[in-house]
Amino acid sequence: MAQDDPVVSAQWLHQHLGAPDVKVLDASWYMPVENRDPWEEYQVAHIPGALFFDIDGIVDRTTDLPHMLPSEEAFAAAVSALDIKNQDKVIVYDGKGFFSAPRVWWMFRVFGHNKVWVLDGGLPQWRASGFDLGSASPDDAVLKSKTATKAVERVYNGELTNTITFKTEFQPHLFWTLEKASPFSPESSSLACIDHTEMHLYDRGLVSHNVAAKNYQQVDARSKGRFDGVAPEPREGVRSGHIPGSKCVPFPEVMFDGAPRLLSADELRQKFRQAESLKSLAGNNNKSTAFYVYPGISLDHPIVVSCGSGVTACILALGLYRIGKHDVPVYDGSWTEWEAQSDSDYPKATTTAS
Repeated sequence: MAQDDPVVSAQWLHQHLGAPDVKVLDASWYMPVENRDPWEEYQVAHIPGALFFDIDGIVDRTTDLPHMLPSEEAFAAAVSALDIKNQDKVIVYDGKGFFSAPRVWWMFRVFGHNKVWVLDGGLPQWRASGFDLGSASPDDAVLKSKTATKAVERVYNGELTNTITFKTEFQPHLFWTLEKASPFSPESSSLACIDHTEMHLYDRGLVSHNVAAKNYQQVDARSKGRFDGVAPEPREGVRSGHIPGSKCVPFPEVMFDGAPRLLSADELRQKFRQAESLKSLAGNNNKSTAFYVYPGISLDHPIVVSCGSGVTACILALGLYRIGKHDVPVYDGSWTEWEAQSDSDYPKATTTAS
């Protein structure tokens, strides 16, 4: 396990399973069209000792958008109910191998907990390794998982929560919104620049502003069909298409090579790079070069990631973390939020981004 690497192997987890400072979370979640119930599947089979983290329950209760980031207090209440402490190492996995777990990895990082990793290959890799599965959920595990969701509800209902033991420290540079200032910290707070770009506070974290300013490269993790507007979105009533100026980087084509296990750092860099896009930096006196990544994205410039509803964008953020880009923000509302806005104020594109 390395602090600068976002994943751990099934072998590592098997060796450390049961350690008092290692907490395991099943963060399985599936697209609406898949008709799968992650809570039921967790109760049938899970890694021994794992608790269920409800991505659709530990959410912002003030919006109709799916699984948006909850408030600091709500997250702290939920994590405290799961008996996770600030000194603990948190290992997150999901039932597909590498799909929804990165979302919870990102959530912990947004709230200042960096001792969090994703199980590489998830539950399928655990099974393939021949390790035991829990086939029944102890009453205590079920109670903790349900209490975590209830704790979020209590916070949003304004009820006192006296059992919060997990301390959060919001990291605003990892969280982007459509246009409003972050609800988690005062607008007067001082934010450090990402990748040393010269940007004012009001430029930061606002997708609507970035469309015009182009300070960050907007990268979309969805399939090319959905991005181009020729394949349907999985949510009823949501048109397909993309945010103007964004680039399509479908996560399965870049992050993995067949099996749902994250490529090595070197393989990720190689996958991202396009030899024909290797160019000299304009105006650079030392004639150094910049690598441009798939498709036409520079690793030397800031990137913000999005997807359909903020889940698979976190896969791209995690992959970029592995190759050294540790401060890639996620646009939480993603395409579902952008598409719902008026077309006159928030235009939609249905052709390949330029």
